[in-house]
Amino acid sequence: MHKIRVSLCFYGRVQGVGFRYKLRYLAEKYSVTGWARNEYDGSVSTELQGLEEDIDKILQALYNDRYIEIDDIRKRSLPVDEEEYGFGVRY
Repeated sequence: MHKIRVSLCFYGRVQGVGFRYKLRYLAEKYSVTGWARNEYDGSVSTELQGLEEDIDKILQALYNDRYIEIDDIRKRSLPVDEEEYGFGVRY
């Protein structure tokens, strides 16, 4: 098992529903690092780094949240950042 890092952009009802804070909670629960921020177009951008199965668990929890409605996710792989620790909500 090795770490991966992905850039994700979430579209749908993802702002004003506690999305970034839910993501931070889940990231801490599954020991995933990275960050999340709201974008001007109503989407949420994030980078997540950790074990692939833990990132998948986070995505599943977000899809199953009753307030969040994800219509689309744009995903791309990134190089792992060995210096990163923790998860931050950016403004």
